[in-house]
Amino acid sequence: MSGNEHDWLDLKPQEPSPSQCCGGGCKPCIYDVYEKELAQWERAKAEQDKSLLMEKKEQGNNSELNPDTFTAFSISSVEQLTEDTYQYRFELLGNSSLCLGLGQHIVLRGAVNGLEVQRAYTPISPGNAEGYFEVLIKCYEAGLMSQYIRTWKKGDMVFWRGPFGGFPYRPNKHGELLMLASGTGLAPMLPILQSITDDEEDETFVTLVCCFPTFDKIYLKPLLQDLARYWNIRIFYVLSQETSLEKLPWSYQENTYTGRLNEGLMKTIINSCRRRPFVLICGSSAFNEDMSRYLKAAGIEEDSCFVF
Repeated sequence: MSGNEHDWLDLKPQEPSPSQCCGGGCKPCIYDVYEKELAQWERAKAEQDKSLLMEKKEQGNNSELNPDTFTAFSISSVEQLTEDTYQYRFELLGNSSLCLGLGQHIVLRGAVNGLEVQRAYTPISPGNAEGYFEVLIKCYEAGLMSQYIRTWKKGDMVFWRGPFGGFPYRPNKHGELLMLASGTGLAPMLPILQSITDDEEDETFVTLVCCFPTFDKIYLKPLLQDLARYWNIRIFYVLSQETSLEKLPWSYQENTYTGRLNEGLMKTIINSCRRRPFVLICGSSAFNEDMSRYLKAAGIEEDSCFVF
């Protein structure tokens, strides 16, 4: 093989490994980006013109989020919420904003033992927050990305791309939103809730059902308590590993259930809704499947549901 051939092979884009796909349905997906770069490389090689590769966008560090390429953002604070869950704040230069749509997610890139990994997360800060954005992340004992995230500290640079997805919300479009969130599935619900409470013209009722193992593992209690004070917001907690409500603060006892969110409890909650709800679901795939099944049994069809 000639030296020229070696040069071209060195420039050829590498096909992503399965771990590099976050599975979040991104448009473009990392595989779409690869196909585009491969076609660009093939055209440049056919014409023997390496300058054609210069069109390829390099990763940036200008605090402007981009769906095609990764951009570096600096960690400005780290707050541990529970034994395995953290809230990270990232700095945006010049008081700029990510300008995210409601419930949109962004993709994180990490490297562990030479393996590149990508995962999708939904910022919990308002989409128009200026100068920062915040992400809620649960770290898993054996998780590849979790190994990388646990090394983060203030001042570190972290690479993100996006935004993707989102819920096409319009004020007053639905009489009531029923939000079913398990653990960090709370993340996409918060910007939607804050959008509703910030808009005096939006009279949408909201019932948020938060599923956690125990009371101590509920995230962001002060924020949730503040939101629950609004006339149109109700928040229920379902605690799968609690057996009694007696030890909970009195302010939580009325709106907390022990055990799991099952078909019977789902029907009770739906029957208590003030209007027929449109349902938002976010959790593990098993949680999402269970909720969809319970909703169907309660008479809520698929066209009245949105799964993040």
